[in-house]
Order: sequence, then C-alpha cells, then structure tokens
Amino acid sequence: MPTDNPKSRLPTKQNDQRSQREVMESGDLYLADDAGLSAASRRAYLLTREYEKQYVVSLTDAHKVLEELLGSVAPDVHIKPPFFVDYGEYITMGAGTFANFGLMALDVAPITIGKDVLLGPNVQLLTPTHPVDIELRRAKYEAAKPIVIHDNAWLGGGVIVLAGVTIGENSIIGAGSVMTKDIPANVVAVGNPARVIRTIE
Repeated sequence: MPTDNPKSRLPTKQNDQRSQREVMESGDLYLADDAGLSAASRRAYLLTREYEKQYVVSLTDAHKVLEELLGSVAPDVHIKPPFFVDYGEYITMGAGTFANFGLMALDVAPITIGKDVLLGPNVQLLTPTHPVDIELRRAKYEAAKPIVIHDNAWLGGGVIVLAGVTIGENSIIGAGSVMTKDIPANVVAVGNPARVIRTIE
C-alpha cells in the first residue's frame, strides 16, 4: 500500500519564479529567512524603535514614523508603545482607533483594523501559521492568513487573534480570550477558544 512521503510535498521553486515576498503575499508556504524579507523585517523593527523614541518627544513626529511604517494609518490613530510588527506595511488602521501598550501585530498577511477600534494592552494579532507536516516545519516553511477587525470593535487586554479570523462591527472580546474563529457583529465573546455569550442590542 502506498505511503505518503512528506518530503515529496516540500515546496519547490523549479517552476516558480516568484520571490519569497510574492509567495508570502499569495498566502503560500514561503521561507521567512529570505534575505529580502529579513531586511524588510529589520527596517520595521528599527522604525518601531524610532516611533518609541519620538513618542516621548512629539506625538506629531511619532505619527510621521507610523505613516512610514504602516501601510495606511488615519491621522488620529493613537498607539502607545511598545509596538511590535513583522513588516508594518501590511497593516491598515482606521480613524479613531486606539491601541494600548504592547500591541503585537504580526503582519505576514494583511491586518485590517477599522475605525474607532479599541485594543487593550498586550493584544496579539497573529497572522502567521506553521505547517502541521513535520518535514515542512523542520524545513522552516510558514504561511499566513489575514486578520480583519471591523469598526468599533473592542478587544480587551491580552486578547489573542489567530490567523484568518474576522471580528464583526461593534463586537466586544473579553480580556484574555483566544479568537480561533470568526465572530459576528454586535456580540460579546469570551474564553479560550472564544465563544459568543450575548448579543449587543
């Protein structure tokens, strides 16, 4: 009886002329230690450190750093440092959004944050995924799925949002919850994994 050979499923570039960035952006398995991606990640790290420095001196100058770092950010977005990203350029934040200390937004895939969103301290938005397949994981392949947080949502302190999750408009996520599935609009969800416990009238 034939057996499945994990090594036969290792991604190959023989017929794929895309850069690792292009592969990553498509959502396919890619190698994160690619030189170009490593340089982009280091650039983002340096900009987050610069943001923290400027935040102490001038919120106006700090916001200019955010504009350089993020894909799109409204003029009145307020993020309390420290702030952690993978690349920054795949993050968009709408008007009136506020993030408390310690936001971690790993944007290997797009992270779209709407208007008037409240993010408590130490919220984690985690788009990266790793293969279940042992050989693929050992070979250091990874992928990612986008995260969307709609307008006026509120994520309590320590909330973790996993890859591919969408949170609906006006919804509230209780502190410490782990979001493994989409949450509809106008509800309260809590727990690990989070579940809806009530509707917001």
